[in-house]
Amino acid sequence: MKYHPEIFVPILIILSLFSQWEQQQVLAEPQVPCFFIFGDSIVDNGNNNFRQTTSRADFLPYGIDFPGGPTGRFSNGRNIADILAELLGFEKHIPRYANATNEDFVGGVNYGSGGAGILDETGTTLGDVISFNEQLSNHKGTVRRLAELLGGRLAARRHLRKCIYYVGLGNNDYLLNYFPKFYSSSAPYNPQNFTSLLIAQYSNQLRKLYRYGARKVAMFGTGVLGCVPLQITKYGGTDSSGCVGTINEVSSLFNQKLKRVISDLNNRLVDATFIYTNDTVTSYGNITNLTDPCCNVLTSDGACIAGTVPCNNREEHFFWDAVHPSEAATMITGKVAYISMSPLYSTTDLIQTW
Repeated sequence: MKYHPEIFVPILIILSLFSQWEQQQVLAEPQVPCFFIFGDSIVDNGNNNFRQTTSRADFLPYGIDFPGGPTGRFSNGRNIADILAELLGFEKHIPRYANATNEDFVGGVNYGSGGAGILDETGTTLGDVISFNEQLSNHKGTVRRLAELLGGRLAARRHLRKCIYYVGLGNNDYLLNYFPKFYSSSAPYNPQNFTSLLIAQYSNQLRKLYRYGARKVAMFGTGVLGCVPLQITKYGGTDSSGCVGTINEVSSLFNQKLKRVISDLNNRLVDATFIYTNDTVTSYGNITNLTDPCCNVLTSDGACIAGTVPCNNREEHFFWDAVHPSEAATMITGKVAYISMSPLYSTTDLIQTW
């Protein structure tokens, strides 16, 4: 979802290096044995298909470019969880938790849910979405299952300490929870206090994830939320770039506080490696349209209208619908995010290839 420039690494160099790597690199097995994913619609790969919620993407034109068609991914094709799994060397995309098998649990599952937030109340207006607390509860069950499959709790813990965990929440706590109240003058907190409340809850949840066995955790901050087309339509662009300035200021505040939490967790938790994963880039190559959705959208929630025909130049659009990035945008941000995740996996082979 992040798309406004904050200098991280020249994108043309990244794409050149990855082009060489993708042509030369052959991985016999993944760089890590397992990959667990927690988050919202940015990573949801169909968990919401099994829930009573309006936050679903199991219909065309969603999935128009995905093998087999719509799956529940909020994209025309792959999402960032898929891209990262591919770059980590997994032969298949990480399966959704909703109908995972024993074999799936060993290699990792995706708990993501469209509409989910750090707070339990976030997303409830959309129906029965899977909050971060519920995702953590589901993972606790997974850890118990792994203990049965691998020969005990100690074996499960040894396995999990080798896994990479993706955690990305907070977007919906602002977009679906706080800002509708803020702009209607009914919010019980000012933006600073709400962010502090959110961060305190998040910190406790991440400590719980650590107690369940996570040791290598990639944390994804909120996107530049004020530049999401749906938010501009709702509240009007107020800054020089045409985005909603107040929303961007608050999402930036969240990310700043999250970085401090990550530093604290690394200092206090033994053998923990939490990293703040930067997926912002300076250029999007062939993507020339950074503002318009590719599909026809509902004005209420920015979702694609079922059965409509999307644009045919999807590789030129950053946004797929009025909230979520296209596969083309995700491929670029995913590759940048993968590089910033390097403390969590071995880069020896990749560096040698470069």
